[in-house]
Parts: sequence; C-alpha cells; structure tokens
Amino acid sequence: MARSSFDGSAVPGSVTGHRISRPSRRGVLRGAAVGAGAVALPALLTGCGDGPGGDGKTVRVGSNSSDPVPKKAFADAFAAYTKQSKEGRKIKVNTVDHNTFQENINRYLQGTPDDVFMWFAGYRMQFFAQKGLLHDISDLWRGYEGFSDALKAQSTGADGKQYLTPYYYYPWAVFHRKSVFQEHGYTAPRTLDQYIALARRMKKDKLVPIAFCDKDGWPAMGTFDYLNMRSNGYEFHKNLMAGEEAWTDNRVKAVFDTWRSLLPYCQPGANGRTWQEAANSLQKREAGMAVFGLPHPGAQFPKGEQDDIDFFPFPEIDPAHGQDAVEAPIDGFLLAKKSKSLKNDRTMASAKDLLKWLATGKAEDIYLASDPNNIAVSDRADTSAYTPLQKKAVELVSGARHISQFLDRDTRPDFSSTVMVPAIQSFINNPKDVDGLVKGIERQKKTIFAADS
Repeated sequence: MARSSFDGSAVPGSVTGHRISRPSRRGVLRGAAVGAGAVALPALLTGCGDGPGGDGKTVRVGSNSSDPVPKKAFADAFAAYTKQSKEGRKIKVNTVDHNTFQENINRYLQGTPDDVFMWFAGYRMQFFAQKGLLHDISDLWRGYEGFSDALKAQSTGADGKQYLTPYYYYPWAVFHRKSVFQEHGYTAPRTLDQYIALARRMKKDKLVPIAFCDKDGWPAMGTFDYLNMRSNGYEFHKNLMAGEEAWTDNRVKAVFDTWRSLLPYCQPGANGRTWQEAANSLQKREAGMAVFGLPHPGAQFPKGEQDDIDFFPFPEIDPAHGQDAVEAPIDGFLLAKKSKSLKNDRTMASAKDLLKWLATGKAEDIYLASDPNNIAVSDRADTSAYTPLQKKAVELVSGARHISQFLDRDTRPDFSSTVMVPAIQSFINNPKDVDGLVKGIERQKKTIFAADS
C-alpha cells in the first residue's frame, strides 16, 4: 500500500491613494467578526448545540465546506464514522457558506458554536487558542499515529499544546489545461521572464493569459505570497506576516511593482469575479493559466476533463530563493471551547472519539475517494489510487524547502480581513500608488499588532 506524508516546515508563532476607502457591506461583516461591532452574526453561522445536557451521543460539526464536491466527501466520511460506531454516536453537520464562515469565525466561536468545527492550521489556529476559544487536545495527540513532526508543529499553539486534528492539505501553483498547452506548443516557464513571455504569446493567441479573481477577498493573496517569497525569501515573508517587518520596506514595494507588471496579462475586473468564475474561464479554454490551490480548478472541471488539469510551480524571480517555498495550507478539525454541549462529559467523549477517527488514514481515504482535489496528511493513508495530479502535488510539497500556509492563515485574522483584503483589492483597481498603499498598510499594522503587545 502506498503511503502519504507531509513534511513541511513550521509556521511561527481599502487603501485608495493614502486613505482607507469606505468598506463594503462584506468588509463591514469582516470587521465585525473580529471586533466588537454591532453587525449581527448571520443566523446560519449560529451553532446548534443542545446546551449542557445534550444526548451525549450526537456531535455537532460546524462546516465551511459548502461547495458540492467537499460537502459530499465529508458526508461520506461522517456516514462511515456513524456506521462503525459501536456506541451509536451520530453527527449533525451545520454547513455554512465558506466565506461567511471565515468572515464571522470570531463571533461564532465566542457565541454558541458547534462542538467540532473545521478550520486551519498555523497562525489562524494559534490566534484562537491564545484567545481561549479552543479545547486542548494534547491527550489525543499522544495517541495519534501517522503524523509528521511538522504537522504536529502546525497543530500546536504558542503554549506548546495541540489544538488541531489535521485532515488534508493542498498546494498552490499555476494551473492550466494540458490540451491548451499542447495545442499551442506552450512549455511551462521556470522564471518570471519566461512566465511573462508565455503570457504575451497567449494574448496573441486570443487567450486571457491569467484567469484572475478577488471578489471573495482571498484568492489574490496567493499571488502576493508567491511574489513575496520568490522575491524576498520565505523568512522575510514569514516575518512580514508576523508584523516584524515594515510594509514600507523597499522589498515589499518591489513585490507590488512586480505584480503591477503582471496585471496587463490578468483578467480585468477581478474584484467582481468569484474564484469559481475564474476557474470556469480556465475550464472553458478562455484563459490559459491561473494561480490557484489544487481543489479550485478540480471543483469546476467535469469528471471527464479532470485528467486535462496540470500545473507548474510559481516561477522563480530571484535565483537566491528559486522555487524553494510552496504554499500548502492544512485544514483540519478543532473543539470549540464555548460549545455548551461539550460541558457534558459524554458529549466531549463522543467529540474526541470523532477526532480520533478523523486522524486515521482510513478516514482520509474515504474522504479523498469523493474529493481527489486534496492530499492526505497521514502517512497511513492509501495513495495507490491517487491521480497523476495528486502525485505531482505530493512531489511539489515534499520537495519544498519551506511551506507557507497562505496570507490569511499566516497572519492575524483581524489584520488579514480588515487591512489586507481591502488593500489588495484597492491595488488591483489602482496599482499606480504603491507608496500610498504600503504606508496605509503599515500604519494599520502597527495599531493592530500593538493591541496585544
């Protein structure tokens, strides 16, 4: 039986001109999710706990997997768990639109959350652990098998305790159709100059060179991360995300300058386009390339066209850093500290039993059978049925010197949502005033990161 492993390194611990633009309704929701504003939490994101009693056997799971493919895959995994449960344990899933879940996670966790919820590794997990909103599951980790030390580090809070049960990961890269590349005689670029030259060729061939979107507020972050890591290296990127480097640094300005040189080859109107729409333009052969995570094109291509999806690593910018860093976010499950039903010892035992099962290779095998757009984190998972694309994704990550988690996971959630989302969207609309952009980001960064110092 083939095995899978994850060996990444650990993650530590709208600006218009010179002013912050008026926030959109979505931006207001993001800000309220982090602060103490008056915007009400959407009803769908209210947990559905039974209170301190409960029945002791039903575990409620808050899910952000609202897209059809992962939603079905999780349904299959949860059904398998209940079927094998000798104690008659059951799972009730509270599925919420992915973006709504992310934008309101802070209020959700401080209100009446579900017992178990889906979330991310790294800084985003550590932030809520420090806020006392997660249950310590170090006792479960003592019995977990098949997870690397790097995975454990990504699941560990600043206090040295574990809070996350990892489930899968997926790398970001530049995706394209094999058939489109074959038809036009394109070859995968290794350097930025080659990338731009390919984009020029695609434009002459009447293709949109780079499918591009940021209506959801996070897709363009992947491009920023790669531009920064390729230009300045992983350590600088990590420290920038941690608030330890200045956004006014010339190295950051250079990142936006490089990005500006790519925008003429990107789909216009990105701030009004969802990631699904951008992926569809790749699927419809309207666009030649797109910077995405592995699940994104896979979720939008019909089954008969899945084999036509391919990718190459984001190109090299500075030879000193090459392509040594890969963006590979890890998703998993956590226990909400404020869940009322987890006050019942029997419900807590049921919730922990679910996490123990989800930590097995078998549980990942069941999920990936329905969603081949992710990679198992456990080395006990069976990879013999992996598609060529999944195998290539494993090679990309295993060969990386550094692993990042994604901008909105590698930094504070309040900084990501209230500063970087509108800043990047503003840059896409008006990329000329880089100085004003970075000054606005730095000014807000100082305020936000000083809050807990």
